[in-house]
Amino acid sequence: MDVIRTQFAFDRAHAHIPPMRSALLAILAPVLALTVTACSQTGVDPACFNRTSEKIGGPFSLTSHTGARMTEDNFKGRKTMVFFGFTHCPDVCPNTLYAVGTAMTMLPKNVKKPMVAFISVDPARDTPEELSRYIASNGFPSDITGLTGTLEELQQVSDGFGAPFSRVEDEDSASGYLMDHMAIVYLMDENWKLATYFPLGEKPEQMAQCIAALDLERGALQERDAADDDPER
Repeated sequence: MDVIRTQFAFDRAHAHIPPMRSALLAILAPVLALTVTACSQTGVDPACFNRTSEKIGGPFSLTSHTGARMTEDNFKGRKTMVFFGFTHCPDVCPNTLYAVGTAMTMLPKNVKKPMVAFISVDPARDTPEELSRYIASNGFPSDITGLTGTLEELQQVSDGFGAPFSRVEDEDSASGYLMDHMAIVYLMDENWKLATYFPLGEKPEQMAQCIAALDLERGALQERDAADDDPER
């Protein structure tokens, strides 16, 4: 199992996320070449379709950057990109959120942009007020919600995502400690089920292509199901 670890974050390949369905690349590739015009890549990474699992997600109850309590139900009905991090993270977190924000601008107009949930793993420092300031950074996604909670609440949601985190004491840092955390971006579907995930370093155009491909695949499957249910066919 490959581990990409920095002083601030680590990204692990999940052995418990097996491929759950076959990619429809033969059908999607020609359409994507015409649709995802903002992307510089011409093909969709096949892994985009093989990163789903029923084991990822689950219920949670956290406090948003506005001070309101939120659960997974607040995100159902629309795709959501979920990322764990903290506001004092100097590189991995801002770079990743900037990449997500850039990917949103690359999506075709017919693809609805996912919401973004930024879950802090640093409850001692990341108050709702601090999160509110942080997520307003230039280049970050516009439709982003910051979430925090007690240590127990954050442990629950991190367990649901297979995203462990820990505090690392560091006398040399200005704050006295750092946080180790997962650097994966999870894409949850409209039912709060894992649609795919993006590993550390995934380029914005790759994210945009994958999101558009999954949207197109979902539409194709819905059309097929509707045709199968049509008694006149």
